[in-house]
Amino acid sequence: MTALPPSTPLNMTEKNYFRSLSGALRSRSSYEVASLLCPPVPSTVPPRSDGGTRPDIELSRKSHPGLSSVSTILDGPETSDWQPASAQGYVVYTYCSSPSSYAVPFASQSGLHSSLNRHLGQSAGNWLIPCIVSCCRNTFHLALAADQDNVDNKKENLERAVTLIQESFSRALNDRKEFKADTTHLDEESSKKIGVLPIVNILFSIYFRLNNLRLCKNLLRPVESQGLHERPVPAAVVDVSRLKRGRRGAADDSVIKSGMSATYRYYVGRLNMFEDQYDAAEGHLGSAWKYCGTEAASGGAMRRNRRRILNYLLPVKMLRGKLPTKEFLTKYGLLEFLPLVESIRKGDLKTFNDSLNIYQEVFIRRGTFLLLEKCKTVCYRNLFKRIYLITGLTQIPLDNILSAFKCLEVPVDLDEVECILANLIYRGFVKGYISHSKRILVLSKKDPFPVSAVIK
Repeated sequence: MTALPPSTPLNMTEKNYFRSLSGALRSRSSYEVASLLCPPVPSTVPPRSDGGTRPDIELSRKSHPGLSSVSTILDGPETSDWQPASAQGYVVYTYCSSPSSYAVPFASQSGLHSSLNRHLGQSAGNWLIPCIVSCCRNTFHLALAADQDNVDNKKENLERAVTLIQESFSRALNDRKEFKADTTHLDEESSKKIGVLPIVNILFSIYFRLNNLRLCKNLLRPVESQGLHERPVPAAVVDVSRLKRGRRGAADDSVIKSGMSATYRYYVGRLNMFEDQYDAAEGHLGSAWKYCGTEAASGGAMRRNRRRILNYLLPVKMLRGKLPTKEFLTKYGLLEFLPLVESIRKGDLKTFNDSLNIYQEVFIRRGTFLLLEKCKTVCYRNLFKRIYLITGLTQIPLDNILSAFKCLEVPVDLDEVECILANLIYRGFVKGYISHSKRILVLSKKDPFPVSAVIK
């Protein structure tokens, strides 16, 4: 859980909370409004007990300050329209002050988010964007936490969160004010589109969790047509602690274009991978890796993000014949790839199949199992190349190839060997032809196993 700045503690009394919020709203202070209405919430909750519910739920339902118990109102007539949002915000605020003591207040968070969406549409400029981005993130995390309490494992709260965050995306995207290329200010004159990319990244995360990837296309078209994924994002939009206190909540001068771009390209690359667009997948995931490497993050966070990217970038590269070294895999703790890489390099089909079976559940959970299975084609190619180098023949009887398969304890017959070879020849991995009548593989005398056909 990210700590709030010292000026906005999580142990304010109800009276002080509403007094501070009233002043922040009157001055249009992005910093204060975002910190009070949308403080960072824990991304995890205590695990369930054996009975399927959290043991603190019954106690928390008795002690949680519901909306009916919030009696303080905002000061001044100019902030009266914010009363519903502020009451719901205070319920979430109390949860953040002691998350282990209260039930997950997703209903209050939903009401707060709905109110903030309305205010975003009515407000001038983008001063409310940091609050909206924080609110989207909180809605996501609280929906996950609330769904953990569902014994039937339904994701109804997360689906409700999608609707709220999609509305935030639409209101930010449809702002008519021009989004200038160098816009990094948070005020009543600048475009709300500055918050589109962080919200899109949150929606991507939810869509992948819900396995509803078709909705990702609805985000890609408007973002890329307007070039929003290439625009700099002020650090303060994503992290309210990077806002300077004061009137209008002026942001500091730093931007985090690389961090937002890394997240965006990571999800787009994964989407391309699932659609079998491997050229595009490698490009986007490679860009995510590059942006992640330049982000001034802590070593541990950057390492975790790089590992997350490599879980998908490596299978794409392996399919295209680009194999990582043992030292590289060891450095990032990706040892599940090590036997696969070594078996592909040697053409060892038995080790390849065994390794794929051992780590099957891991790769299925990531969604890369079928892609890694396709890497067997490269393993076949390298096996035939080893046979060619050992025999030194350009005309290799298929019986010799069949013997190699038997030594590797891979049960195939001659017809299957012919099918495998025909596929490799068709794809350009092997230059030659098969004499079916003589059961012989005839290889080209010049570069029978072109590297350029595999490594692209």
